[in-house]
Amino acid sequence: MREAVDDFADHLARVRNRSAHTVRAYVGDLVSLLDHAARMGCAEVAGLDLGVVRSWLAKQRTTGAARTTMARRAAAARAFSAWAHRAGLMPTDVAAPLASPRAHRELPTVLRADQAAALMRAPAGPGDPGGGVPPQGPGSADVHPAGGGEREAAVARGVLLRDRVLLELLYATGVRISEACGLDTADVDHGRRVVRVLGKGSRERSVPYGVPAQRALDEWLRAGRPALAGPGSGDALLLGARAGRLHPTTARRVVAGYAEAAGLPRTTPHGLRHSAATHLLEGGADLRAVQELLGHSSLGSTQIYTHVSVERLRAAYRQAHPRA
Repeated sequence: MREAVDDFADHLARVRNRSAHTVRAYVGDLVSLLDHAARMGCAEVAGLDLGVVRSWLAKQRTTGAARTTMARRAAAARAFSAWAHRAGLMPTDVAAPLASPRAHRELPTVLRADQAAALMRAPAGPGDPGGGVPPQGPGSADVHPAGGGEREAAVARGVLLRDRVLLELLYATGVRISEACGLDTADVDHGRRVVRVLGKGSRERSVPYGVPAQRALDEWLRAGRPALAGPGSGDALLLGARAGRLHPTTARRVVAGYAEAAGLPRTTPHGLRHSAATHLLEGGADLRAVQELLGHSSLGSTQIYTHVSVERLRAAYRQAHPRA
Protein backbone atom coordinates (compact mmCIF):
# COMPACT_ATOMS: atom_id res chain seq x y z
CA MET A 1 0.00 0.00 0.00
CA ARG A 2 2.90 2.34 0.67
CA GLU A 3 3.85 2.31 -3.01
CA ALA A 4 0.27 3.24 -3.95
CA VAL A 5 0.37 6.18 -1.53
CA ASP A 6 3.66 7.44 -2.99
CA ASP A 7 2.40 7.08 -6.56
CA PHE A 8 -0.83 8.90 -5.71
CA ALA A 9 1.12 11.76 -4.11
CA ASP A 10 3.28 12.02 -7.23
CA HIS A 11 0.14 12.07 -9.40
CA LEU A 12 -1.36 14.90 -7.35
CA ALA A 13 1.80 16.98 -7.52
CA ARG A 14 2.91 16.35 -11.10
CA VAL A 15 -0.26 15.62 -13.05
CA ARG A 16 -2.98 17.41 -11.09
CA ASN A 17 -0.60 20.26 -10.20
CA ARG A 18 -1.95 20.44 -6.65
CA SER A 19 -0.20 22.57 -4.05
CA ALA A 20 2.19 21.00 -1.54
CA HIS A 21 -0.37 21.75 1.18
CA THR A 22 -3.13 19.88 -0.68
CA VAL A 23 -0.84 16.94 -1.39
CA ARG A 24 0.08 16.65 2.29
CA ALA A 25 -3.56 16.84 3.34
CA TYR A 26 -4.77 14.25 0.81
CA VAL A 27 -1.91 11.86 1.57
CA GLY A 28 -2.63 12.15 5.29
CA ASP A 29 -6.28 11.37 4.63
CA LEU A 30 -5.36 8.41 2.43
CA VAL A 31 -3.00 6.95 5.04
CA SER A 32 -5.79 7.23 7.60
CA LEU A 33 -8.25 5.50 5.22
CA LEU A 34 -5.86 2.64 4.42
CA ASP A 35 -5.04 2.16 8.10
CA HIS A 36 -8.76 1.92 8.85
CA ALA A 37 -9.21 -0.54 5.96
CA ALA A 38 -6.37 -2.72 7.28
CA ARG A 39 -8.01 -2.90 10.70
CA MET A 40 -11.19 -4.05 8.95
CA GLY A 41 -9.25 -6.88 7.29
CA CYS A 42 -8.67 -5.17 3.93
CA ALA A 43 -4.92 -5.55 3.35
CA GLU A 44 -4.80 -4.56 -0.34
CA VAL A 45 -5.93 -1.50 -2.26
CA ALA A 46 -7.94 -3.74 -4.58
CA GLY A 47 -10.06 -4.83 -1.63
CA LEU A 48 -11.37 -1.37 -0.83
CA ASP A 49 -15.10 -0.92 -1.25
CA LEU A 50 -17.65 1.80 -0.60
CA GLY A 51 -18.60 0.28 2.73
CA VAL A 52 -15.04 0.59 4.04
CA VAL A 53 -14.80 4.21 2.91
CA ARG A 54 -18.14 5.10 4.49
CA SER A 55 -17.13 3.31 7.69
CA TRP A 56 -13.93 5.40 7.79
CA LEU A 57 -15.84 8.65 7.29
CA ALA A 58 -18.39 7.69 9.94
CA LYS A 59 -15.59 7.11 12.41
CA GLN A 60 -14.09 10.51 11.59
CA ARG A 61 -17.46 12.11 12.24
CA THR A 62 -17.85 10.42 15.63
CA THR A 63 -14.45 11.75 16.71
CA GLY A 64 -15.63 15.31 16.11
CA ALA A 65 -14.12 16.15 12.72
CA ALA A 66 -15.40 19.45 11.33
CA ARG A 67 -17.64 19.57 8.27
CA THR A 68 -14.86 21.17 6.22
CA THR A 69 -12.50 18.37 7.24
CA MET A 70 -15.12 15.75 6.37
CA ALA A 71 -15.65 17.33 2.96
CA ARG A 72 -11.91 17.30 2.26
CA ARG A 73 -11.53 13.67 3.37
CA ALA A 74 -14.40 12.59 1.14
CA ALA A 75 -12.78 14.46 -1.75
CA ALA A 76 -9.45 12.75 -1.02
CA ALA A 77 -11.14 9.33 -1.03
CA ARG A 78 -12.88 10.05 -4.35
CA ALA A 79 -9.65 11.33 -5.90
CA PHE A 80 -7.70 8.26 -4.81
CA SER A 81 -10.42 5.85 -5.89
CA ALA A 82 -10.65 7.39 -9.36
CA TRP A 83 -6.85 7.39 -9.75
CA ALA A 84 -6.46 3.81 -8.47
CA HIS A 85 -9.14 2.58 -10.88
CA ARG A 86 -7.46 4.28 -13.84
CA ALA A 87 -4.10 2.89 -12.72
CA GLY A 88 -5.50 -0.63 -12.61
CA LEU A 89 -5.13 -0.99 -8.84
CA MET A 90 -8.88 -1.30 -8.25
CA PRO A 91 -11.45 -3.08 -10.43
CA THR A 92 -13.99 -0.25 -10.04
CA ASP A 93 -14.09 3.36 -8.89
CA VAL A 94 -15.70 2.46 -5.57
CA ALA A 95 -15.85 5.98 -4.10
CA ALA A 96 -17.51 7.63 -7.11
CA PRO A 97 -21.00 7.55 -5.50
CA LEU A 98 -19.63 9.07 -2.29
CA ALA A 99 -21.32 12.34 -1.37
CA SER A 100 -19.52 15.10 0.48
CA PRO A 101 -21.08 16.94 3.39
CA ARG A 102 -21.70 20.56 2.50
CA ALA A 103 -18.95 22.50 4.18
CA HIS A 104 -20.00 25.37 6.42
CA ARG A 105 -17.49 28.12 5.79
CA GLU A 106 -17.05 30.86 8.34
CA LEU A 107 -16.49 34.24 6.75
CA PRO A 108 -13.63 36.20 8.31
CA THR A 109 -14.14 39.57 9.93
CA VAL A 110 -14.48 42.29 7.31
CA LEU A 111 -13.03 45.70 8.00
CA ARG A 112 -15.05 48.74 7.06
CA ALA A 113 -13.40 51.01 4.52
CA ASP A 114 -12.50 53.52 7.23
CA GLN A 115 -11.00 50.74 9.36
CA ALA A 116 -8.90 49.55 6.44
CA ALA A 117 -7.68 53.10 5.96
CA ALA A 118 -6.82 53.27 9.67
CA LEU A 119 -4.80 50.06 9.33
CA MET A 120 -2.83 51.56 6.46
CA ARG A 121 -2.10 54.61 8.65
CA ALA A 122 -1.27 52.59 11.78
CA PRO A 123 1.86 53.76 13.62
CA ALA A 124 4.79 51.75 12.45
CA GLY A 125 7.26 51.80 15.30
CA PRO A 126 10.51 53.41 16.41
CA GLY A 127 12.89 54.42 13.66
CA ASP A 128 10.16 54.75 11.06
CA PRO A 129 10.30 58.12 9.26
CA GLY A 130 6.55 58.44 9.66
CA GLY A 131 6.13 58.08 13.41
CA GLY A 132 6.58 55.78 16.36
CA VAL A 133 4.99 53.35 18.77
CA PRO A 134 6.37 51.61 21.85
CA PRO A 135 9.35 49.29 21.23
CA GLN A 136 7.14 46.16 21.24
CA GLY A 137 5.00 47.47 18.40
CA PRO A 138 4.02 45.65 15.20
CA GLY A 139 7.48 45.83 13.68
CA SER A 140 8.78 43.55 16.40
CA ALA A 141 6.97 40.59 14.80
CA ASP A 142 10.19 39.97 12.85
CA VAL A 143 13.34 39.11 14.78
CA HIS A 144 16.23 41.46 14.09
CA PRO A 145 19.67 39.96 13.72
CA ALA A 146 22.33 40.89 16.22
CA GLY A 147 24.70 43.61 15.14
CA GLY A 148 26.03 47.09 15.71
CA GLY A 149 23.80 50.04 16.46
CA GLU A 150 23.89 51.56 12.98
CA ARG A 151 23.29 48.25 11.24
CA GLU A 152 20.55 47.34 13.69
CA ALA A 153 18.83 50.70 13.13
CA ALA A 154 19.00 50.23 9.35
CA VAL A 155 17.47 46.77 9.62
CA ALA A 156 14.74 48.09 11.92
CA ARG A 157 13.86 50.80 9.39
CA GLY A 158 13.89 48.19 6.62
CA VAL A 159 11.49 45.95 8.55
CA LEU A 160 9.10 48.83 9.09
CA LEU A 161 9.11 49.73 5.40
CA ARG A 162 8.58 46.05 4.61
CA ASP A 163 5.61 45.92 6.98
CA ARG A 164 4.10 48.98 5.31
CA VAL A 165 4.37 47.61 1.79
CA LEU A 166 3.03 44.25 2.94
CA LEU A 167 -0.12 45.86 4.35
CA GLU A 168 -0.62 48.05 1.29
CA LEU A 169 -0.19 45.18 -1.16
CA LEU A 170 -2.45 42.77 0.71
CA TYR A 171 -5.30 45.27 0.85
CA ALA A 172 -4.70 46.77 -2.61
CA THR A 173 -4.58 43.45 -4.45
CA GLY A 174 -6.49 40.97 -2.28
CA VAL A 175 -3.83 38.33 -2.95
CA ARG A 176 -3.36 35.34 -0.66
CA ILE A 177 -0.58 35.61 1.90
CA SER A 178 1.33 32.78 0.22
CA GLU A 179 1.06 34.62 -3.09
CA ALA A 180 2.34 37.87 -1.58
CA CYS A 181 5.30 36.16 0.08
CA GLY A 182 6.06 34.33 -3.17
CA LEU A 183 6.42 37.51 -5.24
CA ASP A 184 9.75 38.30 -6.87
CA THR A 185 10.98 41.77 -7.77
CA ALA A 186 10.47 40.98 -11.47
CA ASP A 187 6.78 40.27 -10.82
CA VAL A 188 6.09 43.98 -10.27
CA ASP A 189 5.26 46.05 -13.35
CA HIS A 190 5.72 49.58 -12.02
CA GLY A 191 4.68 51.25 -15.26
CA ARG A 192 1.27 49.57 -15.42
CA ARG A 193 1.00 49.16 -11.63
CA VAL A 194 0.24 45.43 -11.73
CA VAL A 195 1.81 42.41 -10.04
CA ARG A 196 2.12 39.01 -11.66
CA VAL A 197 0.83 36.44 -9.18
CA LEU A 198 1.28 32.68 -9.27
CA GLY A 199 -1.84 31.29 -7.61
CA LYS A 200 -3.32 27.89 -6.86
CA GLY A 201 -2.68 25.24 -9.47
CA SER A 202 0.19 27.38 -10.80
CA ARG A 203 -2.36 29.64 -12.48
CA GLU A 204 -0.85 33.00 -13.29
CA ARG A 205 -2.80 36.24 -13.16
CA SER A 206 -2.08 39.97 -13.19
CA VAL A 207 -3.53 42.05 -10.37
CA PRO A 208 -3.54 45.87 -10.34
CA TYR A 209 -2.69 48.03 -7.35
CA GLY A 210 -3.12 51.71 -6.60
CA VAL A 211 -0.97 54.76 -5.97
CA PRO A 212 -0.57 54.28 -2.19
CA ALA A 213 0.78 50.77 -2.74
CA GLN A 214 3.10 52.10 -5.45
CA ARG A 215 4.50 54.68 -3.05
CA ALA A 216 5.07 52.03 -0.41
CA LEU A 217 6.75 49.79 -3.00
CA ASP A 218 9.01 52.59 -4.21
CA GLU A 219 10.14 53.41 -0.67
CA TRP A 220 10.65 49.74 0.17
CA LEU A 221 12.75 49.08 -2.93
CA ARG A 222 14.72 52.31 -2.46
CA ALA A 223 15.52 52.16 1.23
CA GLY A 224 14.00 49.08 2.85
CA ARG A 225 14.96 46.06 0.78
CA PRO A 226 18.64 47.07 0.41
CA ALA A 227 18.89 47.28 4.20
CA LEU A 228 17.61 43.70 4.63
CA ALA A 229 19.02 42.04 1.53
CA GLY A 230 21.81 39.50 1.82
CA PRO A 231 23.34 36.55 -0.06
CA GLY A 232 20.24 34.41 0.54
CA SER A 233 17.69 36.97 -0.62
CA GLY A 234 17.60 35.96 -4.26
CA ASP A 235 14.87 37.75 -6.21
CA ALA A 236 12.31 37.74 -3.38
CA LEU A 237 10.34 40.97 -3.23
CA LEU A 238 9.52 40.81 0.49
CA LEU A 239 12.30 39.87 2.91
CA GLY A 240 12.55 38.89 6.53
CA ALA A 241 14.97 40.55 8.93
CA ARG A 242 17.48 37.76 8.30
CA ALA A 243 17.54 38.45 4.55
CA GLY A 244 15.51 35.40 3.48
CA ARG A 245 12.13 35.45 1.76
CA LEU A 246 9.40 36.68 4.12
CA HIS A 247 7.58 33.73 5.70
CA PRO A 248 3.75 33.73 5.76
CA THR A 249 3.76 33.10 9.53
CA THR A 250 5.75 36.29 10.10
CA ALA A 251 3.46 38.17 7.70
CA ARG A 252 0.40 37.05 9.69
CA ARG A 253 1.96 38.34 12.90
CA VAL A 254 2.70 41.65 11.21
CA VAL A 255 -0.92 42.12 10.11
CA ALA A 256 -2.27 41.15 13.53
CA GLY A 257 0.17 43.46 15.30
CA TYR A 258 -0.65 46.51 13.22
CA ALA A 259 -4.37 45.88 13.55
CA GLU A 260 -4.01 45.72 17.32
CA ALA A 261 -1.94 48.92 17.33
CA ALA A 262 -4.71 50.64 15.33
CA GLY A 263 -7.39 49.47 17.79
CA LEU A 264 -9.07 47.27 15.19
CA PRO A 265 -10.70 43.84 15.56
CA ARG A 266 -8.45 40.82 15.14
CA THR A 267 -7.33 40.95 11.52
CA THR A 268 -5.60 38.38 9.32
CA PRO A 269 -4.25 38.49 5.76
CA HIS A 270 -7.27 36.42 4.75
CA GLY A 271 -9.49 39.05 6.35
CA LEU A 272 -7.75 41.76 4.32
CA ARG A 273 -8.33 39.71 1.16
CA HIS A 274 -11.99 39.40 2.03
CA SER A 275 -12.22 43.09 2.91
CA ALA A 276 -10.64 44.10 -0.40
CA ALA A 277 -13.12 42.00 -2.38
CA THR A 278 -16.09 43.28 -0.37
CA HIS A 279 -15.05 46.92 -0.83
CA LEU A 280 -14.60 46.35 -4.56
CA LEU A 281 -18.13 44.98 -4.84
CA GLU A 282 -19.58 47.75 -2.72
CA GLY A 283 -17.82 50.24 -4.99
CA GLY A 284 -19.56 48.78 -8.03
CA ALA A 285 -17.01 46.26 -9.32
CA ASP A 286 -18.35 43.39 -11.42
CA LEU A 287 -18.41 40.02 -9.68
CA ARG A 288 -16.56 38.41 -12.60
CA ALA A 289 -13.81 41.02 -12.32
CA VAL A 290 -13.45 40.31 -8.61
CA GLN A 291 -13.31 36.60 -9.41
CA GLU A 292 -10.39 37.25 -11.75
CA LEU A 293 -8.62 39.47 -9.23
CA LEU A 294 -8.92 36.89 -6.46
CA GLY A 295 -7.82 34.05 -8.73
CA HIS A 296 -10.89 31.88 -8.19
CA SER A 297 -11.54 29.11 -10.69
CA SER A 298 -15.30 29.32 -10.11
CA LEU A 299 -17.68 32.17 -9.45
CA GLY A 300 -19.13 30.22 -6.54
CA SER A 301 -15.88 30.65 -4.64
CA THR A 302 -16.04 34.40 -5.16
CA GLN A 303 -19.59 34.51 -3.86
CA ILE A 304 -18.45 32.75 -0.70
CA TYR A 305 -15.55 35.15 -0.22
CA THR A 306 -17.60 38.26 -0.73
CA HIS A 307 -20.87 39.57 0.49
CA VAL A 308 -22.62 42.72 -0.59
CA SER A 309 -24.13 45.13 1.89
CA VAL A 310 -27.90 45.20 2.22
CA GLU A 311 -27.82 48.89 1.33
CA ARG A 312 -26.21 48.17 -2.03
CA LEU A 313 -28.68 45.41 -2.79
CA ARG A 314 -31.56 47.73 -1.98
CA ALA A 315 -30.09 50.46 -4.18
CA ALA A 316 -29.69 48.01 -7.07
CA TYR A 317 -33.27 46.81 -6.54
CA ARG A 318 -34.67 50.34 -6.54
CA GLN A 319 -32.72 51.18 -9.68
CA ALA A 320 -33.47 48.04 -11.68
CA HIS A 321 -36.79 46.53 -10.64
CA PRO A 322 -39.90 47.92 -12.37
CA ARG A 323 -41.98 47.43 -9.23
CA ALA A 324 -39.44 48.84 -6.79
